[in-house]
Amino acid sequence: MNYKLIPFFLLLLICALPAQAKMYKWVDENGNTHFGDKIPAQYLTKGHEELNEQGAVIGVQEEIKEETPEERQERFRLEQIKKEEEKKAEEQAKQDRVLLDTYTTESDLIASRKARLDAVDSQLQLSESITEDAKRKLDLTEKQITQLKASGKEVPQNILDKMHREEKQLHTYQEVAAGHQKRKQAINEQFDAYIKRFRELKANQQRTKDEREARRREAMGLE
Repeated sequence: MNYKLIPFFLLLLICALPAQAKMYKWVDENGNTHFGDKIPAQYLTKGHEELNEQGAVIGVQEEIKEETPEERQERFRLEQIKKEEEKKAEEQAKQDRVLLDTYTTESDLIASRKARLDAVDSQLQLSESITEDAKRKLDLTEKQITQLKASGKEVPQNILDKMHREEKQLHTYQEVAAGHQKRKQAINEQFDAYIKRFRELKANQQRTKDEREARRREAMGLE
């Protein structure tokens, strides 16, 4: 016997053995349990288990449920809410970085707000001065018209046109002044929010620093 050929015959024997088939366990619509090496097509999306040759469970496939139109709509709504929340969180993180990079202390914020308010106050004072001057001009024109009417004279069209122009100018100046007032309010509200958030961020930084120091001391056996 040629012993050199034994490994070759063993290899042929191994290759000739049937491959171990997978076994599955599933339950039909009537609640009956089935076993087999293949799952019928109508049960592929149902929950089933994969078994080894000893019958032990080695894998589980959860049931794949089909969504109803209402469930699909609700899932889409929740996904949109999640995306919006993630977008807001990302924008907030950007704003936080800018806030901390721009201002070192709360006093910096207060000084910056004062500088902006001072600039708006200067514009407001100028606007109010122009408005008062426009009021005086309009008042003189209206008195002139009143005197002409009292004397029984017809008011010239150019004077009436002048009064209408002055009324429009006064209205414009008043709107500009009101805009400065709104801008002052917006600056105050904006910096109130900045200061509140700045305090929160600094408190979080300090808390993180304290926790890191506590872990360091604990690791060194100082506590």
